[in-house]
Amino acid sequence: MRLACGHCRQRGAEPGLQAPLGAVMEQWIDTDELEETTSALEMFAEVVGSLVAVRYRWRWAILALHAAVQGFMVCALRGSNGLAVLRDDIAEEWLEAREKGLPFPEEKLDSFLNLYRKTKSTRMIFYVHSRQFEPSGTQGSSIKRLNSLRNEFTHFLPRIWALEVSGLPCICRDCVDFIEFLALQSGNILWFREGQQERVGASLTAARQSLAEVERSYARGL
Repeated sequence: MRLACGHCRQRGAEPGLQAPLGAVMEQWIDTDELEETTSALEMFAEVVGSLVAVRYRWRWAILALHAAVQGFMVCALRGSNGLAVLRDDIAEEWLEAREKGLPFPEEKLDSFLNLYRKTKSTRMIFYVHSRQFEPSGTQGSSIKRLNSLRNEFTHFLPRIWALEVSGLPCICRDCVDFIEFLALQSGNILWFREGQQERVGASLTAARQSLAEVERSYARGL
């Protein structure tokens, strides 16, 4: 997908710069599902590193982590045709349309919790080395809690809301472990861009280190 900045394309210049007469300076964002997901994980790791100093940034940490978890679920479930990441009714309509030569339906991504259910099922088995997710301990409840918190922040109603943050590092650590499984252990994600897999590994390490520091600060009453 290539998204152009319409303002820059029309004026033929970067914001704040005077372009030579007649010059065309197009600005693009090049992305795909793996880049979107990797970038979301990197943003989470970056924001977590600032939580000791600015506690309110938990909001942005939760939004970034949710985007990363959802993105890695999509990447792990997409397979060769991408149908597993769609709502089941849409996937069925798509298959029927292909079989009968009908117009294809509008593709709609399945919900976060449905995608999570699929990662625990045989829908994950695409290749000989594929593995489905088997949650342990508090992982299942943490993933669901992350989704609930993200929805609270994204669809915030006018009110005063006090959120207890001392338990958030544990929730995030469970979700980071889930991401590591999807990205590096499920056998379903193929890495083509040079350095992208290494970026994921570095972000997972940085996030875990920062979450541990946040927990230590809370234990000290900071």
